[in-house]
Amino acid sequence: MAEARTRADQFCQRFGLRAPILQAPMAGACPPPLAAAVANAGGLGGFGALNSTPQGIRDWAADFRARSNGGFQINLWIPDPPPTRDAAHEARVREVLSRLAGLEVPDPGPGPFVADFAGQCAAMIEAAPPIVSSIMGLFPAEVVARLKAQGIAWIANATTVAEARAAEAAGADAVVAQGAEAGGHRGGFDNTEAERTLNGLFALLPQVADAVSVPVIAAGGIMDGRGIAAALTLGASAVQMGTAFLRCPEAAIHPAWAAAIGQAKPEDTVLTRGFSGRLARGIRNQVTEAFAGDLTPAPPIRCSGR
Repeated sequence: MAEARTRADQFCQRFGLRAPILQAPMAGACPPPLAAAVANAGGLGGFGALNSTPQGIRDWAADFRARSNGGFQINLWIPDPPPTRDAAHEARVREVLSRLAGLEVPDPGPGPFVADFAGQCAAMIEAAPPIVSSIMGLFPAEVVARLKAQGIAWIANATTVAEARAAEAAGADAVVAQGAEAGGHRGGFDNTEAERTLNGLFALLPQVADAVSVPVIAAGGIMDGRGIAAALTLGASAVQMGTAFLRCPEAAIHPAWAAAIGQAKPEDTVLTRGFSGRLARGIRNQVTEAFAGDLTPAPPIRCSGR
């Protein structure tokens, strides 16, 4: 344990923390009060900026800084290629969702449905957080160069040893080893490989720690001190926790969701592509069951050279 404690202490010193705990940057569930509470307690706050406009990113950072002098990370998804639209499939999806919701789900129109990634990156760098993070791939080289020039550290999410090595080679300052137990979306680089690379955290973690020289952050199913101790023992320098924070009052999620999380057992969760087309872990419900069959869209083929 002495070696584990040393790793954690070094990580905290490097990134200005008092505890080797990162709040996962959960898009839609990481308001500034939650991130500030984590940071004020000595950890690292987090902002999942996936659905945020550039101005929204700037506003979130300003709100956080009004509440805390602590550290935080801003996270972006590396975008997939635009999917091929299928009007018939979309109509079936709207029909099922309308039936479940009890109201009509309208045609979404031509899009676009995601924020401008280049604009998000520019706003993220302008906000100048101490740390940024990526999931679903790696930042383009020009973005990495701008981060380095401004002294902003970059943490890259990885679900395999190969992804962790690629992240280090691309200039990542630390790597998140995300196990299959993690709630929310799988962060694999190749969407078509998600089901094949469901590595458990405590099998993945020591292999990633042996494969890279940068600090490794463990993520996936860690809910208390026992999980933190186990992760540090297996080679992590810190842990990243998401679901563990969702029931905090600062997260301000719907009470029904908070209650469901508190009552859920491991066997109550399910992997689904029904939320976004990306593989994700959530609590089994009517929507995940409805999307378990032929309504689940096939993952798009990922372009190379990303």
